[in-house]
Amino acid sequence: MSQPKTGRIKWFAVAALAVAGAAFAFIALGGLGENLVYYWDPSELRQAGDKAIGATIRLGGQVAPGSIQFDPGTSKLAFEVTDGKQNIPVRSEGVPPQMFRENIGVIVEGTMTKEGHFTSSRLMVSHGNEYQAPHDGEKVDTHELMKTAEGVAE
Repeated sequence: MSQPKTGRIKWFAVAALAVAGAAFAFIALGGLGENLVYYWDPSELRQAGDKAIGATIRLGGQVAPGSIQFDPGTSKLAFEVTDGKQNIPVRSEGVPPQMFRENIGVIVEGTMTKEGHFTSSRLMVSHGNEYQAPHDGEKVDTHELMKTAEGVAE
């Protein structure tokens, strides 16, 4: 008589573990989708169309030349992020980072609006670490050094 009880206990334990595993997976992975922040470039964002509206997105690219408009009185900032193919107008509030300027790489986190502009809640400047100290006896080209310091060296 003890064998049927042992068999039922084993099946009950297996079923309980399966339910617990499924519940854990649902909690862990179900909530994960809500917290993901997708990284897109301007072309990908344009291609997504209406699917991108309202989603939290990180948009990466360069600040388009001639696009920066900043009102120090209201701290409203407008500029365009480009990948060389598409431009996305960005609206942000707050003082921009000190290194913010035309042609610098940026990552903006926020949402795309129905009106077609990106509302940024976070603005980050990306910059290279391309500086290399000159070797002993090597002449330093100060013009190239300044370009590297400004983040425009290629």
